[in-house]
Parts: sequence; C-alpha cells; structure tokens
Amino acid sequence: QVQLVESGGGLVQAGGSLRLSCAASGRTFSSYAMGWFRQAPGKEREFVAGISWGGAGTHYADSVKGRFTISRDNAKNLVYLQMNSLKPEDTAVYYCNTNPPTINPWGQGTQVTVSS
Repeated sequence: QVQLVESGGGLVQAGGSLRLSCAASGRTFSSYAMGWFRQAPGKEREFVAGISWGGAGTHYADSVKGRFTISRDNAKNLVYLQMNSLKPEDTAVYYCNTNPPTINPWGQGTQVTVSS
C-alpha cells in the first residue's frame, strides 16, 4: 500500500524558517512529478509547489514564490519543502502527493503555524 508521511512542521514566528519532509513508501516515486499542497482552516486544499520527476523543473504558487523551495532525493524517496520568510497566512496543514494528486488517501499532513 502506498503511504505518504509528512513531517517537519511546527510553530514558528513570522520571518522564520521550516523544512518539511515527505517520505514515500510502497512505491518508487522517482518517475512521478511531486507536489506540496496546504489546507488552512475553513479553506480548500491548494497547490503550493511542484517538482518534475528528475528535479530539474519546479513551479510555485504566486503566494510562496521566492520564499519556498521544493526539492527531492529520488534515491531516498524523499521530497522536501524549504520555507523561508514565513508569514501568518502560511499557517496550514501541509501535504505532499504526486502532482497532480493521485494518491488516496492523503497522508496525515504536518501542521505549520506562523505567529505574528
């Protein structure tokens, strides 16, 4: 069974940084484009960042462009999201999945809370 496990979230002050990790098991994801998504309270889940299967191509939501960096280590089946200059509006549960999302159910996500 395919599993996605996100980690690395926490409470941070505005302007701070966090690095999220996504561990995939049950399937080799090196041939899949991957993405990070987030869901804030009362809002729908939204796309944050995506990376091509080889890692050369990345793209970001306008709201995080220049602050977040997605990367991957295919040898370890890991995907990362480096988040810098965090803002209170980045507060959400963060999830990884293929991009576009194909894995169901989603992982449990990791909570990121940014205080002002």
